[in-house]
Amino acid sequence: MARHHAMILLALAAVQISHAFLAPSLGLSPQTPPLPRAVDRGKGGRGEVVGGLRMQEEGNFFSKFTRTIVEKAKADVERTKRLFSGLEGLRGEMSVIDELLGYWNLADADQTLQQLEDALITRDFGVKTSVKICDELRERVKTGSIAKPSDIRQAMKDTIVEILEGGGSTDLILDDNKPAVLMMVGVNGGGKTTSIGKIANRFAKEGKTVMLAAGDTFRAAADAQLEEWCKRAETVMAPRSNAKSPAAVMFDAIDGALKDEVDVLIADTSGRLHTNVGLMTELSKVRGVFEKKMPKKPMEILLVVDSTQGQNVLNQARGFNEAVGITGLVLTKLDGTSKGGVVVSIVDELKVPIKFIGVGEGIEDLLLFDAKEYVDALFP
Repeated sequence: MARHHAMILLALAAVQISHAFLAPSLGLSPQTPPLPRAVDRGKGGRGEVVGGLRMQEEGNFFSKFTRTIVEKAKADVERTKRLFSGLEGLRGEMSVIDELLGYWNLADADQTLQQLEDALITRDFGVKTSVKICDELRERVKTGSIAKPSDIRQAMKDTIVEILEGGGSTDLILDDNKPAVLMMVGVNGGGKTTSIGKIANRFAKEGKTVMLAAGDTFRAAADAQLEEWCKRAETVMAPRSNAKSPAAVMFDAIDGALKDEVDVLIADTSGRLHTNVGLMTELSKVRGVFEKKMPKKPMEILLVVDSTQGQNVLNQARGFNEAVGITGLVLTKLDGTSKGGVVVSIVDELKVPIKFIGVGEGIEDLLLFDAKEYVDALFP
């Protein structure tokens, strides 16, 4: 057993060393990353805890265990690299804030915080959220918890993380009763169909059977576009429907998903303006079909928004939330000309969590959202 302990510690040391070498290229501090922790399986487990992980005494467990650790560490490094690479443009936008806070001192606190407020507003944090962040910093200055530039920078990051985590859990609202349902909504051009394909790919890679349903009865190419994503993600399309309305199409899609016993059904609703009352009423009917066919079933209603549209995204979120009650957000094109602050503004306003963020064009570039990770990527 002592030999096993030594080998696992060597494996963890190798992961930490690789982190140290990769960190500078990612803009990260090369400090040792925290060791992963095992999920508590309850009392009575065999073995002892080493490095926060429970060692088992079975002879064949160790090799599997070590391989899992290395694979997870490699995946985490790749995810971090993808996130930092995708948000490179946003970090450029936020560098002005870093420069401003770098020269901060207590004597000029009021002036600096006013300048910070203005800088946050111009980076799409919105007036309300920018004032909220800076008022919190003013309180911390008064209590003496902020004394130097690094203090105010960290306090700002902590405040932003608190706002983002205040939107609620980022866990997907899905159950084990087949099929789990995701209903995707959004305006035209926001990246909805592309996001559907990338989410389907994630589920498929986890071994889930996924069915995509094209509910866009207005755009002739909608089915073809979704079918292409089906091929890329190795999923299936819902049986073709002769129905003329989006609600009727989804009715048939649910029947198909239940018949085939697929694990996940992802509904692609047609893109529509949040200001069009008729279209939003039609969208609420689509939700009504799911509630009728699957009463009391938990489901995700994800609003896909183009983050480069700045504060216009907030108006979209309000409209769709009023019509169908969105449960989460998918923010696309954060690798583009987005200023980043709109992410914080939406969550602060609607108290709706962000579930996914798009940081590139690749099929793997849609990441599950983590508030602290996002803020650390903006202000490394």
